[in-house]
Amino acid sequence: MAYSLLDRAIYSYADVDRLVGLHSGTARRWLEGYTRDNRFYEPVLREEPTGSDVVTWGEMVEARLLAEFRSQRVPVQRLRPAVVRLREEFGRYPLAHSHPFIDVEGRELVRLVQDEVGIDRPLRLVVVRNGQAMLAAATERFSHAVHYDNDVVTRLSPDLRTAQVQMDPAHAFGQPALRNVRTDALAEDYRAGTSRETLADLYDLTLSQVDEAIRFELIAGSERAA
Repeated sequence: MAYSLLDRAIYSYADVDRLVGLHSGTARRWLEGYTRDNRFYEPVLREEPTGSDVVTWGEMVEARLLAEFRSQRVPVQRLRPAVVRLREEFGRYPLAHSHPFIDVEGRELVRLVQDEVGIDRPLRLVVVRNGQAMLAAATERFSHAVHYDNDVVTRLSPDLRTAQVQMDPAHAFGQPALRNVRTDALAEDYRAGTSRETLADLYDLTLSQVDEAIRFELIAGSERAA
């Protein structure tokens, strides 16, 4: 059941870029690899290129985590050796499972893998504090943005600044929504002239929920497209 959810293919690469705040083309590079200066760089989040234009829920979740590292100067592609090893331990979508981050044993295993493959410090998922393996700042932010059920992420917030906005592969076609009302639909109605009060009444939402949906779409349409 868990794997059927993670394998659910519902997104495009452009969806991933827009929804988790990546520069255009980044999701494709992370999932399909890329060529630069006649050298091919393997995908970070897939075992190998698939040629598919569709992204699974599990891949969206993992991209959401990697997006937390986008401000680092070290290329995220360098995480690939650790992801490969963690895939051997936790399955196809290691970063979409709770065990590597929630369980003490899981965090310790991630730490050992990072040491084994030599992950750059800015890209470490787990760090050592007071002799214990703890989540790095980026991974900690990710942990606040996701909800686990039966060890896998079943729901996530694409942006913690609008934490009420959630993505759930079982509802609203996996798109950002508030109480199953898609944020893009709310924002479109608002731009067309429908008042916030009318939207709240029509969709049985609070004004703050309507405002948060509109704010999220503004973020996704401007900052994330930059």
